[in-house]
Amino acid sequence: MPLIKTIPLFAFMLAILNGLIFAQTTHPEISAQAKVLTFLLTSGATLTFSVADLLILLGVVALYVEIFKATRSGTESIVDHLFSMVVFVVFLIEFLIYKPAGTLLFLTMTVMSFLDVVAGFTVTISTSRRDIGKS
Repeated sequence: MPLIKTIPLFAFMLAILNGLIFAQTTHPEISAQAKVLTFLLTSGATLTFSVADLLILLGVVALYVEIFKATRSGTESIVDHLFSMVVFVVFLIEFLIYKPAGTLLFLTMTVMSFLDVVAGFTVTISTSRRDIGKS
């Protein structure tokens, strides 16, 4: 069983957020609100992305992939759910007790990690009920 398949993508998101927090504490000029991309839409509107916006979009994609991974059955799935729960607990503890993590960006990622855990268990239980019903 390849270990990389069982590592939740939100573990990488947690590492990225912690790196950003560390960078902000050592270099105050670095900000999650820094603008990194700007697009001119055909309507004439300007769409500007900050670092935080891109991380949230990356988190949504990670949530989709994690829910898709939850449809697998077997030992990999159980280990993945266990790791997802650990990652969520780390997100929650950091958000609650580490002052620099008390941001809307970190809260949003914490909620996404929670949804990953809940959706993973829900999909797995639904799948196992269906498999048991066929027997």
